[in-house]
Amino acid sequence: MKKRSLVIAGHATSVSLEPEFWEALDEIARQRSLSTQALIDKIDTDRTGNLARAIRIFILQNLRNSISSS
Repeated sequence: MKKRSLVIAGHATSVSLEPEFWEALDEIARQRSLSTQALIDKIDTDRTGNLARAIRIFILQNLRNSISSS
């Protein structure tokens, strides 16, 4: 697990994810011309439940969308 410190809605927090999920999240952010923090802010706005879980689900949905569109 790799922990990153973030600021979400003005509050300092940290999120632990496997390095592969951080790499995937960074890549998705680059593809969308966003910072990783900006993408996490969007995920946070749309989430229900735990942020780490929401990030993993977001990455999975992104992968599924890219598979179905190819």
